[in-house]
Amino acid sequence: MASLSLVSSSHLTLRTPSLTPRRTSHSSSSVSFSVKAQSVALSQDDLKKLAAEKAVEAIRPGMVLGLGTGSTAAFAVDQIGKLLSSGELHDIVGIPTSKRTEEQARSLGIPSWPSTHPRIDLAIDGADEVDPNLDLVKGRGGALLREKMVEAVAEKFIVVADDTKLVKGLGGSGLAMPVEVVQFCWKFNLVRLRDLFRSLGGKAYVTDNSNYIIDLYFKEPLKDGFAAGREIGKFEGVVEHGLFLGMATSVIIAGKNGVEVMNK
Repeated sequence: MASLSLVSSSHLTLRTPSLTPRRTSHSSSSVSFSVKAQSVALSQDDLKKLAAEKAVEAIRPGMVLGLGTGSTAAFAVDQIGKLLSSGELHDIVGIPTSKRTEEQARSLGIPSWPSTHPRIDLAIDGADEVDPNLDLVKGRGGALLREKMVEAVAEKFIVVADDTKLVKGLGGSGLAMPVEVVQFCWKFNLVRLRDLFRSLGGKAYVTDNSNYIIDLYFKEPLKDGFAAGREIGKFEGVVEHGLFLGMATSVIIAGKNGVEVMNK
């Protein structure tokens, strides 16, 4: 049975309804930032901002950019807006991965025309988990389908996060790994995912695409993320899952002692 080889134990829930609607080894290098260690304590938001601003340094005029969703990606979008406003950056187009990112980009004067640009030069987004192979869990913000569509076709995909997102294996944080399913007969997939991962169920969260999110919670890391993704994807009505495997080209992690850049 596939479930026996994927995880040791897990449980499943669905989010409370919102009524309004490449795998290889990597190398790493450290880039330090200047702080007075004896007097400055960096918050989690400070660390996210440092990682996001480092990623934005990779942007060049004329690029088509994938704009991620979530608290860390929002710092990157803010920085892009500032550089556009100052004239340091120009002639870019953003492809937002959610309605809220689209609203943020519009408010900052970032041009965005997703339907007219089949090519994406660079995507920048956060992650919920990052393992040693630079594989990811993403999508806890409910935007995983649009995130994966954009980031899968980007020439480069830079992930930005603070060091709390590092895990030894995907699912190891004990937090949610989302699966997006169509609303029609969604409980069929609730039961099948429960059986696959020996999970329990709850209520649903509605995405920008009017689908539901089912959250999987694992007590131990997945033994094989690729196998888990294949098994989930076999179910009719499953739209996408939050395992982003072999996609990141670089991961920028900000911690108390500096910014670490890990590359494929």
